[in-house]
Amino acid sequence: MSKRNIHYSFRNKIIHSIYAYILKPIFFLFDPEYIHDHIVKVGKTLGKCKFSKWVIGKIFDYKNDILAQKVLGIQFKNPVGLSAGFDKNAELTSILPHIGFGFAELGSITGEACKGNKKPRLWRLKKEKSLLVYYGLKNDGCEIIYERLKDKQFDIPMGISVAMTNCIENIEIENAIKDFAKVFKTMESIGSYITVNISCPNAEASQPFTKPENIDLLFNTLDKIPTIKPIFIKLSPDITYSDLDRILDTVRNHRIHGIICTNLTKKRDKIGIIDKNIPKVGGMSGKVVQDMADDMLSYIYKREGRKFILIGTGGIFTAEDAYRKIKLGATLVQMITGMIYEGPQVISEINLGIVKLLEKDGFTHISQAIGIDV
Repeated sequence: MSKRNIHYSFRNKIIHSIYAYILKPIFFLFDPEYIHDHIVKVGKTLGKCKFSKWVIGKIFDYKNDILAQKVLGIQFKNPVGLSAGFDKNAELTSILPHIGFGFAELGSITGEACKGNKKPRLWRLKKEKSLLVYYGLKNDGCEIIYERLKDKQFDIPMGISVAMTNCIENIEIENAIKDFAKVFKTMESIGSYITVNISCPNAEASQPFTKPENIDLLFNTLDKIPTIKPIFIKLSPDITYSDLDRILDTVRNHRIHGIICTNLTKKRDKIGIIDKNIPKVGGMSGKVVQDMADDMLSYIYKREGRKFILIGTGGIFTAEDAYRKIKLGATLVQMITGMIYEGPQVISEINLGIVKLLEKDGFTHISQAIGIDV
């Protein structure tokens, strides 16, 4: 290991110890949504000051040319991104680059402002290293968020995750499509790429766009909205492989450049849940969904090759977790839950660890490892 990497490794171990033995035990005494809201407030404050951003960068950032990639015309300094669902209202865009992320996805943002589902709506499943999420697409709506972002310059690629508003009216497919079209048009000029989130498990209208025929209807409309930006869709891990085959056949006929594998799982029967008395509502992230997400990622890569850019998410806590997804076909990866359980230095730990794993396998660049296990 180089002296530079030894330095970063030592730094990360110190921060990890502070988080694991001091901060995390305190945070986990309180309601998770309360803690999340306060972390966002702190992040917004730190992002307003050049000096605080410089300090945060020194504490958390890590760079290595082995990890840099140009994907769909977008330059990524490393493959580790923040998943949609953490920065729901796009308030952390100034601080996220300095924590070490190679990119971040904002939202999901909807056509209309949405208060989300009733509280409580976020739980920790500590034994599973997972979260149970029932926010219900809480956000300020596309018009307010557009005004917040329209004059901003981003230091890393920012994806815009768009979804239909969580309201009873969107049970009607025509209304849901109009809502998607509104947020897509409004946010199109912001960020580097757009993700169409068709798989939120916590909306009143459920998941109508997991059906191939409805995906077709949706993109018949979205395809007509002018944009030069890459478009991703985010899939549910709960769909069957026969339905997945039909979805893949459908998306090949539309303006879709990539797939995010995967969103939250609602399944409670086929996965080992140790924590007792968890609510029946909501979808689960973290280790609970990891194997399902990895299986879907591998299946799509095996079936489609490099037709689509794949982003792997679900259960990333270590460099080994991220590297596994890369070897199964992911060009990029995303995380939230791993950061909450392991601390913000885990982003640097993962990037540094991927470099070590690449070198161990004899690779000189991350692109050489994509899909090698499929």
